[in-house]
Amino acid sequence: MSILKSRTVLGWIAVFSSAFFLYLSTAAIRWSESRVEIDAAFFLFARYSLGFLVVCTVLLLKGQRPVPKRYHILAARTVFNILAVFFFYKAVVVSTVAEANILNMTYPVFIALFSWFFFNERDPVNIILVLMAFIGIWLIVSPGKISLSADNLWGLASGISACFAIITLDRCREDHDSETILYFMFGVGSLIIYVVFPDRIFIPNLQEFYYLLLSGGFSLIGIYLLTLGFRYVTAVEGAIISSTRIFLAAILGPYIVAESHMSLTGWIGAALIFTANAWLALRKSSSSKSGS
Repeated sequence: MSILKSRTVLGWIAVFSSAFFLYLSTAAIRWSESRVEIDAAFFLFARYSLGFLVVCTVLLLKGQRPVPKRYHILAARTVFNILAVFFFYKAVVVSTVAEANILNMTYPVFIALFSWFFFNERDPVNIILVLMAFIGIWLIVSPGKISLSADNLWGLASGISACFAIITLDRCREDHDSETILYFMFGVGSLIIYVVFPDRIFIPNLQEFYYLLLSGGFSLIGIYLLTLGFRYVTAVEGAIISSTRIFLAAILGPYIVAESHMSLTGWIGAALIFTANAWLALRKSSSSKSGS
């Protein structure tokens, strides 16, 4: 096997593993529920503060310092990312881990939808894919019903917020390196979370600290593996493999967090969302190549 092929396989494994660890970070929240009482905001704070310590360590080891330029874009990235993760964690608490993860992974669909309105990217095929994904969302959050479940609105809000977090991340990358973006996001993000939720953050005991560290640690491993994987795979490959978290959540739920098996309509909905994500990634790649 050539070195290039080996790196590609490494990239596939890293991106797939990142999906698994990001799922485990939410499973840890569910595991904690019967043992400790921790608000979603505290899990959010733990993720950001731990991330800030890791980024500071990396910068120190590299002998670098963050070089922020466009503060308003960094601020927008930070706020949207906080909202996306907070809504995601709230969805885990009030619904199922599977539904929360699947709805969080709808962000590529919302990017395509909002690009139609705000960036004049009016591709009729993309809108068809968006409609297909919305059918999938409906099958998951409201099978056989007319009204949406209020609990699942947290998951949808997570996907919408993540959409804007990704859009602002693309803008950030035009002027900033990864360490600067993460330093600002985790550092300022930790401060924002503490200011907004001071009554939900406290000095944890050993058991509480264990679950906070477990969830935060899994999420950071997932983020690191995702970053590593995207060095060796194409954007399309990375997007499609990342979307496998949709199926991981559906398959692992009964075994990892003792959730009931997903219904047939839920599986169809998950498949529609995954297909829309994969097809949108492929079309984005094709349009980028034709425009270059």
